[in-house]
Amino acid sequence: MKDGPDIARIATLIGDPARANMLVELMGGKALTAGELSRVAGVTQQTASSHLTKLVDGGLLQTVKQGRHKYFALASDEVAGVLEALMGVAAKSGHFRTRTGPRDAALRKARVCYNHLAGDMGTRLYDGLMAQGHLCKTDDGPILTDTGAALMRDFGIDLDALSRKRAPLCRDCLDWSERRAHLAGSLGRALLTRMEELDWLTRSAGSRVLTFSDKGETAFAATFES
Repeated sequence: MKDGPDIARIATLIGDPARANMLVELMGGKALTAGELSRVAGVTQQTASSHLTKLVDGGLLQTVKQGRHKYFALASDEVAGVLEALMGVAAKSGHFRTRTGPRDAALRKARVCYNHLAGDMGTRLYDGLMAQGHLCKTDDGPILTDTGAALMRDFGIDLDALSRKRAPLCRDCLDWSERRAHLAGSLGRALLTRMEELDWLTRSAGSRVLTFSDKGETAFAATFES
């Protein structure tokens, strides 16, 4: 056997349809119970528990305990990035689980990708910040410039608090529908949270779709694209 990371094991874990459905459902950023994930996967709760144990042991999921309840969430931003990239490969190859339609169009326009903004609106945010010099490309990924830091503080983002977190401030995430980068990392999460606080957008129940109001989309363009 060749030395190095065992990608076959990870591919096997993701490749099972029931486990893949669970992982994609968790891309919404919310921690879910085994019962909730069993319904998503279309399997019994006992079977779901077996799948979840494998995903936790494989480093793809983490458990979160609250009182007597146990929840499951993606283990890291890196796991979310891998899943988003795989969705891009599947979409490019024409492999879809359902027929396209209005819901698909909404998903492509704006959606949650592990608690940051993805879809057309996500890449618009990223491209706008780059074009205005608020983000700068480096070999290690995007970094926030001085003007970008000033913009974020004016927008109500606590950069000092974000800098104390273990997660990187800025990170590229390959958007599956746009096939270009959108902004992940702790800043990406903070921006989505702030947009929700300002009522620019709302989350759709039972879906990853984000819906911008007309007022929110206008404010978005004025803040990040002009």
